[in-house]
Amino acid sequence: MSMRSVIDRQKGGDVLFTRILGCFAILALILSAIGIYGLIAYSVGQRTHEIGIRLALGANRQDVLRMVLREGLKMTAIGGTVGLAMSLPLPKLFDALFFGLHFSEVRLFFIVPLAILSVAMLATYIPARRATRVDPMVALRYE
Repeated sequence: MSMRSVIDRQKGGDVLFTRILGCFAILALILSAIGIYGLIAYSVGQRTHEIGIRLALGANRQDVLRMVLREGLKMTAIGGTVGLAMSLPLPKLFDALFFGLHFSEVRLFFIVPLAILSVAMLATYIPARRATRVDPMVALRYE
């Protein structure tokens, strides 16, 4: 190979590395969804008695749904803010390590938190919907 073709090939980036990095990103998103779901499901399970009392005293099921969603998304927003603040200095480091990959694109700082927020919303909605279906009499006897 000529030197020119070697340089052009290196500028193109490593396709295998990009695919592996993408697979790890998807795996991290799936693991975060499982973690958020588990945390919210456990929290709702621990608060079954409280939710039953709220429903028995006349709380609307939409209010319970909104309460659980708000708490789950508040935790996600705090974690996302901390993660975003910690990731701000990383593009310079990654640009030096991985030539050809564009980690400093501004749209990544919007796309990734939005993807995590949407996954967190879905992972929080499932236990929140289950919490609204709690029968107040069963929840009051729940130990």
